[in-house]
Amino acid sequence: MAKKVLILSSSPRRGGNSDTLCDEFMRGAMESGNEVEKIFLRDKIINYCTGCSTCSRYNKPCPQKDDTAEILEKMIRADVIVMATPVYFYTMSAQMKTLIDRCCGRYTEMGNKEFYFIATAAEGDRKLMERTIDTFQGFLDCLENPVIKGVVYGAGVWHTGEINDKPAMREAYEMGRHCLES
Repeated sequence: MAKKVLILSSSPRRGGNSDTLCDEFMRGAMESGNEVEKIFLRDKIINYCTGCSTCSRYNKPCPQKDDTAEILEKMIRADVIVMATPVYFYTMSAQMKTLIDRCCGRYTEMGNKEFYFIATAAEGDRKLMERTIDTFQGFLDCLENPVIKGVVYGAGVWHTGEINDKPAMREAYEMGRHCLES
């Protein structure tokens, strides 16, 4: 049975290395018959959480009028969520972190999902990218029954296009192709 796959690309560069890996994952997932949507966060207006507690304390919708509500609804409806980021100063992009922070009011509705993470970094040592994955894990620790299905590390890439000849391209494609299985 086809799954609803939501890819969240937080690269500030369209066609950047992490965004390119998102496209490869998407290609594999679509070829396997899944329903796939990619959201390029840079194209969306996602304001910072103001800590007003309207969502958590008063159980009301966030008063901010931006694109976040639409994205959160898609996250809730998805079976599979792919979270992709370039690594800046050993952590995720501000775009991704801002979206995660805005999940506050609805994160309890995001249970029982499969997750894939994609991270790219100029640093060639995958081990140094683990902090970024740990930060994603911090988000998942707040969810009910999340399952990490895979991680793609695009290490040693900085400039746009440097990912193209790396094994991570094949890994992203294969993970997308196999996300139907489970």
